Amino acid sequence: MPSVREFLLPDLGEGLTEAEIVRWLVADGDMVAVDQPVVEVETAKATVELPCPYAGVVTRRYGGEGDVLAVGAPLVAVTVEETAAPAGEPRATGSGSVLVGYGTRETPRRRPAPAAVPAVTVPAVTVPVRPAPVPGSAPAGPAGPVPVVSPLVRQLARRHGLDLRSVPGSGAGGLILRSDVDAAIRRAEREPVGVPPVTAVPGPAHGPHGSDGPEPVRVPLRGRRAAAAAKFSRSRREIPDATCWVEADATALLEARAALARPDGAPIGLLALLARICVAGLARHPQLNASVDTAREEIVRWPATHLGFAAQSARGLTVPVVRDAHLRDTAGLAAELARLTASARAGTLTPAEVTGGTFTLNNYGVFGVDGSTPILNHPEAAMLGVGRIAEKPWVHEGRLAVRRTVQLSLTFDHRVCDGAEAAGFLRHVADRVERPLRLLEDL
Repeated sequence: MPSVREFLLPDLGEGLTEAEIVRWLVADGDMVAVDQPVVEVETAKATVELPCPYAGVVTRRYGGEGDVLAVGAPLVAVTVEETAAPAGEPRATGSGSVLVGYGTRETPRRRPAPAAVPAVTVPAVTVPVRPAPVPGSAPAGPAGPVPVVSPLVRQLARRHGLDLRSVPGSGAGGLILRSDVDAAIRRAEREPVGVPPVTAVPGPAHGPHGSDGPEPVRVPLRGRRAAAAAKFSRSRREIPDATCWVEADATALLEARAALARPDGAPIGLLALLARICVAGLARHPQLNASVDTAREEIVRWPATHLGFAAQSARGLTVPVVRDAHLRDTAGLAAELARLTASARAGTLTPAEVTGGTFTLNNYGVFGVDGSTPILNHPEAAMLGVGRIAEKPWVHEGRLAVRRTVQLSLTFDHRVCDGAEAAGFLRHVADRVERPLRLLEDL
């Protein structure tokens, strides 16, 4: 006897509660096999393909491209043909997958996260810190607590001044979904309450805000872009950052790059050399490989260096993480940077590959700019910025010469260290850029 099975949007881990449909890989009426990918979804962390645990005919797809579904909501319905099982044996109903992206087969895109290493905590000795309120949260009123899980939904409501207690939830157990908030915002825009009517002033339209001008373009703030916006806002709100910078002669570093190669013959890029310099600097200045635990009022110094680096992809900026960068040599760093960069451009990074960083290297020089005032990648405490390398008159060995120079900047959380410590790290980096052979002292 045929029966209909619904494949629900699985728990994607990393605290994620919703995902946006990017692309359907099947159509209504298609036959699917067990663990066949049926849809590509984007979360706040990565874009992944979801395998269906049932074999049969696709009878319904819940949502179109661009729709946002909550974890546990129906994703696709499949009509399966039930088969009789031998006496005493349970009937097979699916692949037995227990985690999204994992079927009963080996999945090369997924790698287990490394074992957690205990962190060293020290009492904060600068400014007392307190937990920040959850964006968009509202105190429980007569109607009781607000059943909202997604921080993105809370942020959307807060940005539009919407009281979540007034929004009816359509999710399981009254859970308020993003679609509920979007509908409430549209209702509020159509039927404003307590706002006096606006009288139009006769006259010509001026630009996009005039009555006869073109309508503005509205781009949905969803998926990774929405998550990045929330993270940037939180970083600016919570972290008292400061920046110091220095200009360095990178001529010798470029010469070293030209002379080095990986064991497989591939060249070692400039980013790998800068990553190696960062790792060496953090070994001498561990105060910067840290974060602040506001709930416990502690500075957490991480024993392992998980190095994030900014990478541009078709879906925007992302920050892949080289795990255990302190255990890799220069060639190993180069290989992992190349692998993660290729995955970022292909849109195949897993959530584990874009989380857990302890320090970020940002090479914005590839965009042809000299400097920047970056926003720290919360909850990390520091970021090294690298500008473009350009020819410039420079005093070298007592004489004026044309050299290849670069501007280096360090943005840091002033709660974890003072300016002297930050300057010491940046000076260490600049010295290794100018004299890369000094890296041998760090081995």
